[in-house]
Amino acid sequence: MNFNEQVTERMIRYAKTDTQSSPSSGTVPTTMKQFDLARMLRDELKEIGASDVYLDEEKCVVYGLLPGNTGKGMPIGYIAHMDTAPDASGTDVKPWVLKDYDGGDIVLNKEKNIVMKAADFPNLQMYTGQDLILTDGTTLLGGDDKASIASIMTMAEYYCANPGIPHGDIAIAFTPDEEVGGLARDLDLERFGAKIAYTLDGDHLGYYMDETFNASQAYITVTGRSVHTGTAKNIMVNASDIAAEIMNSLPKYEKPQYTEGREGFFHIISCHSTCEHAELTLIIRDHDSEIFAQREAYLRKVVDRVNRIYDNAAELVIKEQYRSLKEVIDTVPFMIDDLKQAIRDCGIEPKTEAFRGGTDGSALSWRGLPCPNLSAGYENAHGRFEYVPVQSMEKNVHILLRLNEIYAGKENV
Repeated sequence: MNFNEQVTERMIRYAKTDTQSSPSSGTVPTTMKQFDLARMLRDELKEIGASDVYLDEEKCVVYGLLPGNTGKGMPIGYIAHMDTAPDASGTDVKPWVLKDYDGGDIVLNKEKNIVMKAADFPNLQMYTGQDLILTDGTTLLGGDDKASIASIMTMAEYYCANPGIPHGDIAIAFTPDEEVGGLARDLDLERFGAKIAYTLDGDHLGYYMDETFNASQAYITVTGRSVHTGTAKNIMVNASDIAAEIMNSLPKYEKPQYTEGREGFFHIISCHSTCEHAELTLIIRDHDSEIFAQREAYLRKVVDRVNRIYDNAAELVIKEQYRSLKEVIDTVPFMIDDLKQAIRDCGIEPKTEAFRGGTDGSALSWRGLPCPNLSAGYENAHGRFEYVPVQSMEKNVHILLRLNEIYAGKENV
């Protein structure tokens, strides 16, 4: 089965639709343009023959169902996000296909002399001889996560066009705002239907994720007291100095630029300060839940110490963002065993690593929908040098088909 043309056409069409989300918006979704792709996907699901197709016009979530045809099997679901990251422009994306990549530098934009150098991006060598979907070097591509949507939709079309192929119920959902912390919060689990699911999001074909960071975001406000510098002695309380003292109290080498693998960190996102007022925003990350709790406790101690010295000048608020998949996924080990088997049966050796981030599945798992992750296969996400190997999307279609075959033979529980 060759799905090359289908995934290519879909990826290009979806990439041209601007769905960039916004971290500063107060709307749901954070940008209304995400509805453009949502409506496209709703219509496409109807056209190919999916059932129970529905677009939540308030929450911007698309649902569809491929009803099982065997009278048995365990229902399974697939989830991908529609938005693209705010890190690089997602407007006027110009995707194009480089056939049979030769392993060398790639001229993305001759007019602007934008070149993707093979020496700067060593992963390119893995795709020599393959077809790459690229940008013109002025925008991101949106393979994160539209490559996954292309694979899921191609899988759905295949079943609808071949109704005799046995499979159980397959639920599909596309969600907004993953890139800005939405984490599928508005996915209606009852409407979705399946009790277990897989997200598709991440680079490196054949990778799966059953462990993510535990994550929280901390907000610290410091109230100072400003007076003329000429008469400031024993009166002035400089909020900027106190903010700097808090930042300098964080472990120097427990920051993103010094950590890897399962090492956690503190990361200052922003600091805005004057003598009168300072605001700090930082994130806390760790794979180990106990160490993560210790990190939050350490930050509280830092602020408590400052408050003892400066008469309660600082206020700390810590908000949970998501928790690691692992504790939930460990209760359904067959999901990982089956995913590894499907990947292996498609000629790829499955690999995993503790993901240094979160997925929609992080939140969904703790809401009661166990949801490990299968990588989509894109590369250099969130930037102008993003690309998607066509063969990776095509291979993911085969992995999904094999996974569905495995679940069709399982007893529903």
